[in-house]
Amino acid sequence: MALRRLFNPLQLLIDSALLLLAWWLAFWLRFNLELGDEYLRLAVMSSPWMLVASLAGLSGASVYRQVWRYIGLPDLRQLVWGVSLAGAMTAAVVLVQRMPAFPRSVLLLYPLIALLLLGAVRASWRTLSERTRGGAPGRPLLIVGSIEDASDALRALKGSSQWMPVGILSPLPLERGRSLQNVTVLGTPDWMAKACESTGAQTVLVASPAGSQDRRDTLLQAADVGVTLLTMPRPDEWLKADGMGPRKVALEDLLGRSPVQLDVKGLSELLSGQTVLVTGAGGSIGSELCRQIARFGVGRLVCVDVSEYAVYRLEQALREANPEMQGFYYTANVREADRLKAIMLRHSPRVVFHAAAYKHVPLMEDLNEIEALRTNVLGTWNTARLAGECGAQRFVMVSTDKAVNPTNVMGASKRLAELMVQGVAAQFAQTQYVSVRFGNVLGSSGSVVPLFTEQIARGGPVTVTHPDIVRYFMTIPEASQLVLQAGLMGESGQIFVLDMGEPVKIVELARMLIRLSGKTEHEVPISFTGLRPGEKLFEELLADDETSEPTPHPKLRVAKVSGLQMADVAQVADWIERAGPDPSSHVLRQWLRTQVVEYASREAADYKPGL
Repeated sequence: MALRRLFNPLQLLIDSALLLLAWWLAFWLRFNLELGDEYLRLAVMSSPWMLVASLAGLSGASVYRQVWRYIGLPDLRQLVWGVSLAGAMTAAVVLVQRMPAFPRSVLLLYPLIALLLLGAVRASWRTLSERTRGGAPGRPLLIVGSIEDASDALRALKGSSQWMPVGILSPLPLERGRSLQNVTVLGTPDWMAKACESTGAQTVLVASPAGSQDRRDTLLQAADVGVTLLTMPRPDEWLKADGMGPRKVALEDLLGRSPVQLDVKGLSELLSGQTVLVTGAGGSIGSELCRQIARFGVGRLVCVDVSEYAVYRLEQALREANPEMQGFYYTANVREADRLKAIMLRHSPRVVFHAAAYKHVPLMEDLNEIEALRTNVLGTWNTARLAGECGAQRFVMVSTDKAVNPTNVMGASKRLAELMVQGVAAQFAQTQYVSVRFGNVLGSSGSVVPLFTEQIARGGPVTVTHPDIVRYFMTIPEASQLVLQAGLMGESGQIFVLDMGEPVKIVELARMLIRLSGKTEHEVPISFTGLRPGEKLFEELLADDETSEPTPHPKLRVAKVSGLQMADVAQVADWIERAGPDPSSHVLRQWLRTQVVEYASREAADYKPGL
């Protein structure tokens, strides 16, 4: 049985017969092609006619429409190597026999003829199998992208019974009329409507690079034509059960960012076999952090979140994806220092990632200001100092771009949390404390994308606060991976700023989501509601008195503050504790301004210390 798996008897028999034939043909060619003067003259005279006829035949067969660079050659290269090795071994064995007057030119002719015969049979076999494969032809599919982009998609679709590529629409006009794997470039993407009508295709596969303008243009054209958009899976989706075939285009495919380059070796040394604790583990960033950490073979993963349902969902997902991993799942509030201390003393984590926070700006701006301080500031102080007391090697806090020149309580509370981390860092030299700032995350809870999606499903309107409002965006996996990378690289007290790329207008984001849903702005209108309390038209990643310095990682920079600001962590914590359950909003904001000097609150009245 094992031998049969290695050698198919029929294929072995065919190859044996072909090799014998090649051997005998080499002998025949050696001794029968004797050219006299007459035959030599005929060869010279007929050469031009042969050349013209051959070129005409090749052109008629569309050979010169092929793009040689993208013809699949791995199997042919392997066959060439095998025949070369077989020829060398045959020559060695025959020459060792010292047969008298053996024609050595046969040893040169034999591998060439063998390669021709073996290659021809294999190509014929594949062609026959493709033509006789059972089942109805797949649905017609148009591919949008240059020939270079389309080549990978065609290779992935090869042998698919679900899809039948019927044409390519390339943004490069000079590629029109070219052919790739027998699929012709019909024109540019502007021809989409005409191409769909002529080929009967109702589905378009976008092969253009993620985040390119070609992708965005294709979305707009597809919405006008009324076709379904697909794309190939991203590398992080390949290992999923349903990750091999085309899938529907998502917003992150259109906004697109290059993949994060992780220091896999360094992260493995930091996390593999170690105990890691994540607060806010049930949230968007926290749960993705847990998934990324699990990839590096963590010894024990301690997940802490205040939401019972979030912890339950996380436990189910991690147990299914990583059944061998030791996971510990706690429902606990970072504001309760004694509970958090008990968890840390039990597990003694080597690395702590602090993602627990209140982040919704309007909700924290009115009625819940003290909750933002208790969770974002007091909870951070609890987690940071307990990490130091328990001997953790690294502590990483997830911050936000809203902490830069904050105009709202949530942003000011996160800036104060950064200062608390730096203050605690001065107390525990053995622990490396870093904070990581980044902007909005696509699809995270409370973000605009889920809200817009719900509004589109209801038929609109999609509500945007201002036509000029812009935000930075990145995907959840990218944000989580960069948090891990910053945790590995950072020196104690540093604040990392992530490369957020170019800011995106929220109204353009809404338009893209409407188009992705297969609707137009006439069907789902956009309405402007005005800026909410504490909301800015644009977010910043650096404060007015900050600059940044590069790091070895292209997507991470370190924020540098010109005038060092340090929080009295004990005094800050004491004030929040004494503020009680319902302090005056005016008093709270004015106190917050004394702690975060760049905070521009909406109240400008003079403040007298005290409650």
